[in-house]
Amino acid sequence: MSTDVTTSTPPAVRPGRLWIGGAYVDAQDGATFTIINPALGEPLTTCAAAGAADVDRAVAVAKAAFVDPAWARMTPLDRQRILWNIGERILARVDEIAAAETLCNGKPIFESKYIDVPDAAKCFQYYAGWVTKIAGQTLPLSTGPFLNYTRREPLGVVGAIVAWNFPLLLASWKVAPALAAGNTVVLKPAEFTPLSALLLAECAKEAGLPDGVLNVLPGKGSIAGQALVEHPDVAKIAFTGSTAVGQGIVKTAADTVKKVQMELGGKSANLIFADSDIDAAVRGAANGIFYGKGEVCAAGSRLLVERSVYDTVIAKLKERAEKTPPGDPMHPKTRLGALVREVQMEKVLGYIAQGKSEGARLVAGGERQPVNGKGYFVQATVFADVTNAMTIAREEIFGPVLAVIPFDTEDEAVAIANDSVLGLAAGLWTKDLKRGHRVAHRLEAGTVWVNAFNRYDTATPFGGYKQSGFGRDMGPEALDGYLQTKSIWIDLSEDKA
Repeated sequence: MSTDVTTSTPPAVRPGRLWIGGAYVDAQDGATFTIINPALGEPLTTCAAAGAADVDRAVAVAKAAFVDPAWARMTPLDRQRILWNIGERILARVDEIAAAETLCNGKPIFESKYIDVPDAAKCFQYYAGWVTKIAGQTLPLSTGPFLNYTRREPLGVVGAIVAWNFPLLLASWKVAPALAAGNTVVLKPAEFTPLSALLLAECAKEAGLPDGVLNVLPGKGSIAGQALVEHPDVAKIAFTGSTAVGQGIVKTAADTVKKVQMELGGKSANLIFADSDIDAAVRGAANGIFYGKGEVCAAGSRLLVERSVYDTVIAKLKERAEKTPPGDPMHPKTRLGALVREVQMEKVLGYIAQGKSEGARLVAGGERQPVNGKGYFVQATVFADVTNAMTIAREEIFGPVLAVIPFDTEDEAVAIANDSVLGLAAGLWTKDLKRGHRVAHRLEAGTVWVNAFNRYDTATPFGGYKQSGFGRDMGPEALDGYLQTKSIWIDLSEDKA
């Protein structure tokens, strides 16, 4: 199916540089790389590429800023105002930031402008509310006479390494609570999508954040990211990305015994029971896999459908997929954009070929579909007659590819859903309230949606079970991950002559 959503001329963007100490600088060795516009498959701009020397420089600046009175002795109320104002500055520049996000990532401008950028602003303003509420406790002791109380203190320099699928939002999920707790941050955005992180740094400076508290280092994960993980002066690494890379980070971080937080891959199961609102469930299932082009860690890429409604669901999914053609990401009506890179597109097409070869039935899509002859676009794809042993049901595809698996009983559905080494999210659709709670409790996933999918709020924690990681982004629990507890003892015994 062709689309009337045509390719527009992208707006011009500035070349990217490193952001260290509150200012733009070049890499010490002068290295740069090219950022590609995935909708065109053509260069968008260039960006400085951080090396190990730049990581040393940024960490030193962040370490100095951590103890500088301008930040270390800032009152909670003043820090609260800055975080709130960062959110305000993000909203004030929504068009610019959203365009940078879409031009680098290929996601529809609708998602960038109306979801990602506003949600990033909300994240900073949510954690602004927590700054004045970070408190310790006075504890009763069985040993005396002592006064014992605790302080909740920041860790120091936090290294945040984020993926390319939600560049600004993932950065905000880590930077906002880290700053709220009083840490300083060195942010390493994904090589493909660094521009919105640099605009975030500008917004933070405009909001009054002291220089050096937030630093941004575009570059390769294997160079800049690795140096950040290895650095002895980095107290914590907060990472979002693939399970394989996360495993390597955990191993390397052990050498300096730094704290780590991992939000890793997913192969989320979405269960449709026969008693559900089928039309709502199909809409939710389609959104769960085609939103964000399927380049979403929590994407509902495994759809489990009760056999009595299986054929009906397949037919409705086919219709929805065929009505969701790829289009120019900068067009406001586009809902399926370009995959982030040619190598990612080829990976997704490879999984589609493997699904066919293993016996899955292709119902919709399955092909590359350039827009005006350009770009890394893949059709919304649906496979039926999938078993949970097939590769497309076991491995994270990270593209708009849905594997639909039939089941007969509730126990079978839960067993299939939990038969994965990953456990980031899950969903289920039913009108039976008891079943909704019962199945949600049994699913091995960090987030479970009932009669919904892909819903998020800064107030609620997000993270995985099993090999989908540990630690949580968002919510009060995320703030705890950027604080440490100090116990203080005061001897109250009377002086003796």
